[in-house]
Amino acid sequence: MIWRLVVLGGVYILLLGAEGRGRAGRTVTFHRTQQDENQGQGEGRARSRPSRDTGTPARPSHGPPFSSCRTPLTPAEHEVLDDNTHETGFNGDDGSYVILTWVGDGTGVVLVLSTFSALIDTFLEGGSSRLYRSTDYGKSFQDISQHINNTFIKEEFGVSVGPGSSVILTADIPVLDNRGGIIFTSTDAGATFKFIQLPFHLAQPITYHFLNPDFLVALSIDGGLWLSLDFGAKWTEVHDGVHSYSWGAGIHLFFSCSRVDTVEADERGDLVLKRTKDLGKTFTTIHEDIYSFGYIGAFLFFSVMEEPRSPRVMYFSSDQGDTFSRALLPSASTEQFYSILDGDVDMLFMHVDNPGDTFFGAMYTSDDRGILFSKSLERHLFDGHRKSDFTNITSLRGVYLTNKLDEDGRIRSVISFNRGGAWRQLNKPENVECGEQVKNCNLHIHGEHSRNNHIVPMVALSESTATGLVIAHGTVGDALSSSQHPDVFVSSDGGYNWRGTLRGTHHYSILDSGGLIVAVEAQRQVKTIKFSTDEGQCWKSYNFTEQPFFFAGLASEPGTKAMNVSVWGFRPEEDGQPMWVAVTIDFQSLITRECNDQDYEEWLAHSTDGGDPERNGCVLGVKETYRRLKKQSVCRNGKGFVVSKKQSPCLCTREDYSCDYGYYRHVNTSECVRQSSDANKTLELCLNGEEDELLTAGYRKVPSDRCEGGFGPQLAAQTVIRPCGVKPSPGSPPARSSSPVTHFDTPRERLVLILVCAGAGLAVLVAIVSAVLAVRRVVYRNRTPTYRFSNLQILDDENGMTVNLESNTSSNGTACPQDSDDDLIQ
Repeated sequence: MIWRLVVLGGVYILLLGAEGRGRAGRTVTFHRTQQDENQGQGEGRARSRPSRDTGTPARPSHGPPFSSCRTPLTPAEHEVLDDNTHETGFNGDDGSYVILTWVGDGTGVVLVLSTFSALIDTFLEGGSSRLYRSTDYGKSFQDISQHINNTFIKEEFGVSVGPGSSVILTADIPVLDNRGGIIFTSTDAGATFKFIQLPFHLAQPITYHFLNPDFLVALSIDGGLWLSLDFGAKWTEVHDGVHSYSWGAGIHLFFSCSRVDTVEADERGDLVLKRTKDLGKTFTTIHEDIYSFGYIGAFLFFSVMEEPRSPRVMYFSSDQGDTFSRALLPSASTEQFYSILDGDVDMLFMHVDNPGDTFFGAMYTSDDRGILFSKSLERHLFDGHRKSDFTNITSLRGVYLTNKLDEDGRIRSVISFNRGGAWRQLNKPENVECGEQVKNCNLHIHGEHSRNNHIVPMVALSESTATGLVIAHGTVGDALSSSQHPDVFVSSDGGYNWRGTLRGTHHYSILDSGGLIVAVEAQRQVKTIKFSTDEGQCWKSYNFTEQPFFFAGLASEPGTKAMNVSVWGFRPEEDGQPMWVAVTIDFQSLITRECNDQDYEEWLAHSTDGGDPERNGCVLGVKETYRRLKKQSVCRNGKGFVVSKKQSPCLCTREDYSCDYGYYRHVNTSECVRQSSDANKTLELCLNGEEDELLTAGYRKVPSDRCEGGFGPQLAAQTVIRPCGVKPSPGSPPARSSSPVTHFDTPRERLVLILVCAGAGLAVLVAIVSAVLAVRRVVYRNRTPTYRFSNLQILDDENGMTVNLESNTSSNGTACPQDSDDDLIQ
């Protein structure tokens, strides 16, 4: 049974994982709630949690049992860990938030900001911000609050880190009596800070350029877009009326803005999307009347309502907005939304919500230009909190995991090993047996939906440096269950096979490129950490403190190459006030031996038992053989470890192709079948004033697939080219010609023109027609359909219409012309 969800309203574009992208992977935030503080002060009365209607027993039961290996620490191992465990108590620090930020790569520098979520908290609780710095991976800390003049730093702004060792802290300064905010910048990983008075007040954290830390962009509370090219020393307002912005490739900067004298333009879908590719000197209008936009991978995307009160449609560009086309996707009404689930330079995953409060929709995958979409998964779960369980398993190429809401109302997990080309349920874990009453025994993974409902503390974890390793919370049975306690399961081969490893919910982390896994049981008070050197097959436990404390979080350096981990929490001081505590455990002294060649093995990814040996391991057109650590080897990969693999191409099969636009993969077969609604239609596209009618065999190669030879879908017929009209964008001047234009207005004049042209071209046509037909036979016999698009193609299933939108430029610092719009990007 699906848990009760909150009703979705409106049409949105959701960009999952984009929020806080500048800090993602390097920053961890821990929060001490008021309830935790009361418990820390020794209040003994029970506190009830908010009730949630799940339709299940109040006390969840455990799932099917499984055996797990436990090995005690030897006295020598215990002594080594004791000597390399470092506890820090932040005495007198009353901040309700702790923000940890790693600065630089492998520098060992950790900045810790202790603060509050809003300035009002400081007045109510008498608190202030504090800044601490560690240069030894969190083993010891120095209070450097004086370097920022003990200035209050709001939790929402936190600590921003950029390329190299650059750091920015944003002070929360009242707007009244202050012309602008304050930032503190550092270029030496926080050893020193520079005070900078801003000429504006920030509406959100400053954004770094991806590669150049000197290039900064900021949005002021009054909608001004500000740029700095010298790491914040000098700022210039380059545009006003701005709602949102995003860096693109190179120095391309995209933003949406309101037209002059418009109010609530973002709610009406009345924004203008613009671009600057010279850091604010000139601007180009990409499209008008948009709701929202985003940038992911190599794709710029935005939603548009083409007619008043009509459904919104999506547009994509893969060339930084120079050309763009409407995506061949179902339109979304006011009850629905689009969601970009994931994307890279090759393709996008898109969720299109179903009408009504269904909490599911269809998942689509794109071609390599983000325009042609094929249905990948029906009934994809997307709950009322705008959360999706969609997960990219980064430890193995092409693997994605998500949950679907089946027609019986149950949530079931599915996995794809070829980038959404096909989905299947997860195998039953090898050490778990279901009872006879369970008809279908599979593993089901708890995702963001479960974490949002406080059923599990973490979602599935994988890292690109830990080949094939996946750690996740799950339940075993017919469907995902909230009536069972979730347990921890581990896969060593990217999700093909699983093993139950820890009973109950845990916080976990991957260290030493997968050579070490650590876990802390999800309890209110903790003192024990578990660790495994064989990918979760066997575990040892270590008590890292004599006095348990209230658990807040687990933190380790991003990149998984470190061998130390910090356990964060708080315990009450003598005066009853909570004190933040950090315990850092360094496993490097316990696992001292460096790995050698004998510790590694050759592993063929995606290999399964049985089947054609020539095809075994072929996924996305290639076999990949990795060199990875043997499970029984207890040694250290080290900081210099690099994933190595060998690749060889495979012959193409139908599995290397997804179904083309207007087709779907028939149940229990690999055949692509024409959708009934498009049975009598051809795909009509507009290219340079010509209508290109392309007949397809129903297949297109999966983006990034590198297979060679083998299966190749054949075209049913050759392409027919016909002229078609192109509309200029609204307000654009008519195209000018350097030569005079003759108009033929009467039917007789038109007929004469046609006959003259026909006679002049007949001889040429007769001379080349046989050669053209011969060439077409050769070309179209072996090619798949090629889709080409004009600058702006608007295709509607009911009334195909094509519009060509030309760009406009505006001078530096001006607002958009009259009229505008935006969506919600999260």
